Amino acid sequence: MSIVLYHHPFSRAANVVWMLEEVGVPYELRFVDLMTGKHKAPDILALNPMGKLPILTDGAALVTESAAIALYLADRYALGRLAPKLDDPRRGTYLRWTLFAPSVVEPGLMAKAAGWTYKEGQAGWGSYDAMLTAMQAALADREYLLGDEFSMADVVFGGLVRFMLQFKMLEPLPVFNAYSERLAARPALKKAEARNVAVMDEQGLKRP
Repeated sequence: MSIVLYHHPFSRAANVVWMLEEVGVPYELRFVDLMTGKHKAPDILALNPMGKLPILTDGAALVTESAAIALYLADRYALGRLAPKLDDPRRGTYLRWTLFAPSVVEPGLMAKAAGWTYKEGQAGWGSYDAMLTAMQAALADREYLLGDEFSMADVVFGGLVRFMLQFKMLEPLPVFNAYSERLAARPALKKAEARNVAVMDEQGLKRP
């Protein structure tokens, strides 16, 4: 099995399982015990000096960072299906929202939750209200980020929306709730959730 995902179900690697199920290629989950600090072990640091998950290897390829893993998997294994081809005008929209999630939404929501003070013009995520407006615009009058067609961008962006709604870090606006419900109906997401739950049970972890 070429693809190995270094994984813990309470890390961002949980969403990468969804990516892999959408792509539909065989993969191995390699459990990394975060609770005992195994993510800081020398063998993990050799793969990712940040000592963080997810880490994905595919033969000689090594990829970290969730959005980068998403782009890699979709381009290599599902180009034209989960990722617009290079000459497709929708490629720009696809890249935009795939990268918007970790670079704008996640820090923007964390900044609001933590009460950080900063100059909006100096923060890459700008203001919370502008971010929220942009997120709503991305989903206005469409099923998915590219319109009627689901893509890997929805796994990254939508995965974050679902997580933030679950933990009440994002306002449960109707557009977000409806989008989350559409994503929850996807067979690949259901398989991924079952796989993550199975690891929790195998490792004796309490389900959230």
